[in-house]
Amino acid sequence: MSTIQRRTVLRAAAAAAVGAPLAAPSVWAQGKSEIVIAAAQPVTGVFSTPGGYLNAGLGDYIAWRNSQGGVLGHKLRYVWEDSSFKTDQAVGIFKKLMAAEKPSFFYLDNTGSCRAVANDALASGTVVTSSPSLAGVLADRKGLPHNFIAGPTYGAMHEVLMEYIARSARGSTVKPKVALVYTESEFGRDGIPASKARAEKLGIPIVAEIMTKVTGMDVSAEVARLRRVRPDIVVFQGYVVAPIPEFVRQMREAGMQAQVMGTIWSSDQPALDALSALGERYMGVVPYRYWYDDESSMMKTMRDYVAKTRPNMPFVSHFYVNAWLAGMVFAEIAERCIKAGKPLRLPNMVAAMDSMKEWDSGGLAGLLADLSNRQIASGRLYQLDPSTKRMAPASGWIRA
Repeated sequence: MSTIQRRTVLRAAAAAAVGAPLAAPSVWAQGKSEIVIAAAQPVTGVFSTPGGYLNAGLGDYIAWRNSQGGVLGHKLRYVWEDSSFKTDQAVGIFKKLMAAEKPSFFYLDNTGSCRAVANDALASGTVVTSSPSLAGVLADRKGLPHNFIAGPTYGAMHEVLMEYIARSARGSTVKPKVALVYTESEFGRDGIPASKARAEKLGIPIVAEIMTKVTGMDVSAEVARLRRVRPDIVVFQGYVVAPIPEFVRQMREAGMQAQVMGTIWSSDQPALDALSALGERYMGVVPYRYWYDDESSMMKTMRDYVAKTRPNMPFVSHFYVNAWLAGMVFAEIAERCIKAGKPLRLPNMVAAMDSMKEWDSGGLAGLLADLSNRQIASGRLYQLDPSTKRMAPASGWIRA
């Protein structure tokens, strides 16, 4: 968003705030008891499997919260339509549901959708947005004050990862050599600059950067490059499953013993199943506890709810957790506004987010969250046990 655009939409939001008492009283002042949460969910198309988890996670949190009395007695209502992971379709859904349902909160499907609706969202002065995207451009307190990330940015996760590598090497005279392997997509490139900057600061040598296609590549040439530089650690970014297992297979056949690492989406169960089949003790930096973790009260609540209402769901995906957590943040913003006697207008909701500097997610994130930075900037290293296909903590929680 340009400086001129940003000034325009911020002026519009401010003007809407001035007119709020006459133009749009709060939902409770109008005698309405519901708070609307809308979504453009990618339940069909290329992202349909994660999209199903996203839709289930947000819908289940809302249903569970309503079973607990809602937000200070106000029920949450969930409305959504299928975006098929297409930005133009998501934008159309946003405009349609904003006009028809007047939601106070909107969960979108990706980075492009969040950016595409930003002007309209800010100009409305009535909606806070989020999505499963962890792109750094969306954690922008000044340019996108209405948007938050329900987790750390990819850059923050890479910072946590480099901190872990540095701490693990304390006392050693030689720092481990690191190779970065990532896709040519925005998802792949995002986080790499922060990774390199933190590595340089910590004295960790980056001995290779390899960028690949998103799908359909033969990785033999890339493995040959890795073999020449012999890294101690190979970090993958921008993949969900493939081609990480094929990289691992060829690296091991070539006699390479480098530790393989990644971030959140390549640390979900489908990737862990594939890597366990290879006997790989993969490590990932993850911002949430795993569904089998007993240290989080909210994770236990989530696990019990899933067991009761979705008995055929074999595991709780990080995508499900992300959407459930976004719902928690939506509800917390609404609760803080209600307690303050403020209508659900953007300036009041922004102030509520700014006040969430030590917010407890019920232990889903290991540290208290600071939403004033529009992200939950912490993570923990987990390591895969291939015999159980489960991840065990390999570090404490680290704040980026």
